[in-house]
Amino acid sequence: MSAPYPAATERWTRGLQDCQQRLAQVPPPAVAGRLTRMVGLTLEAEGVQAAVGDRCQVISSGDVRIDAEVVGFTGERLYLMPTGDLHGLKPDARVIPRTHSGSIRVGPKLLGRVVDGACHPLDGQGPIETETSVRLTGSPINPLLRRPITQSLDVGVRAINGLLRVGRGQRVGLFSGSGVGKSVLLGMMARYTAADVIVVGLIGERGREVKEFIERILGRGGLARAVVVATPADHPPLMRLHGAWLATAIAEYFRDRGRSVLLIMDSLTRFAQAQREIALAIGEAPATKGYPPSVFARLPQLVERAGNGVAGEGSITAFYTVLAEGDDQTDPIVDAARAILDGHVVLARRIAEGGRYPAIDVEASVSRVMHDIVPPHELELARRLRQTAATYEHNRDLIAIGAYQRGSDPRIDTAIARWPLIEAYLRQDMRERVDLASSIAQLAATMADGRAGDS
Repeated sequence: MSAPYPAATERWTRGLQDCQQRLAQVPPPAVAGRLTRMVGLTLEAEGVQAAVGDRCQVISSGDVRIDAEVVGFTGERLYLMPTGDLHGLKPDARVIPRTHSGSIRVGPKLLGRVVDGACHPLDGQGPIETETSVRLTGSPINPLLRRPITQSLDVGVRAINGLLRVGRGQRVGLFSGSGVGKSVLLGMMARYTAADVIVVGLIGERGREVKEFIERILGRGGLARAVVVATPADHPPLMRLHGAWLATAIAEYFRDRGRSVLLIMDSLTRFAQAQREIALAIGEAPATKGYPPSVFARLPQLVERAGNGVAGEGSITAFYTVLAEGDDQTDPIVDAARAILDGHVVLARRIAEGGRYPAIDVEASVSRVMHDIVPPHELELARRLRQTAATYEHNRDLIAIGAYQRGSDPRIDTAIARWPLIEAYLRQDMRERVDLASSIAQLAATMADGRAGDS
């Protein structure tokens, strides 16, 4: 009669242990705080614990629900920035922290789709099937494990292929003022670059330009192998930041799977301005021309995520547009971007006004990896063309008014004779693709027998 009791006790013990294990896996209940203040786009909450970068949901009367992210704190008070519209919020609204914040779901089905900064589809083609979660802000790669840049990348633009060679895994800035043709140049590279995947981040630009870029510049063929992340200027500053982070996270996802990725971000300046809005809203003091120090910390954190991966992984070749307000090349964001990127292509307004597109200022542009990936004879051809073009530009006024007498300087004579060929080499129609081999061959033809007077 006593035999069943030990067996029953053992079953009860196992059942109790199983219940304890299940209870241990249940997350603790979220403690809701309350909204105490709202100034501009900044929300202040008390009674809730969350880390910087965590997401919270603000619930007001009438079932108004708004997502917000923790961007700072003071004592027991949290500062949050919304990711959407704030209409309908009232004092003492509940603030509930959310789990699994700071990550985004991605997958190969993103190709051919247009999404916002939260990875929600904007193209009306229904939900996107995803397979894995990745951190929105990425994970840094040990710099000693990165593969060096050793291969040239064909971008389909003659002037860049021949004179400003881009390497696979390079980060390049595209510096220009407004209306100088940067969007058209980006579209040419998106269509013509030899890459497996293209990720386009349209950050803080006019909403009208999103559809134009997709339909007129990128085209149906370009979109088929691309992912477009669009957070226009009317989105909250936090969503503009998320748009840049999301575009980079998607590029990292494909790079980690061995793909060659072209990342195009338009623009890095709008990303910096969004961070400035957030920093100033929570009380950070401005430092350089109204930009707080956190802006200059965010830029390298974003840019350093691009580049080559470790052995066995792919690469991210990135082009970041940088707006030179009023064509000012000493703007603090321009200076900061120039220092952290691997090269810069400058578009000049005077060249665009003269009718030459793409309006690349060869003298002011540079590729910092070109000497590592280009043979010496091609470097010499590029050097001679740049030198000849610079000689002509420096004496353009004298030549135009007829003040220069032929024979006075052999270098200027050579520049005058070769300028039509050089200008033809630098000019390219947006519908014309010039591959790497053709770019080099045409460069050699342009500078053929042109050594006299070049030294």
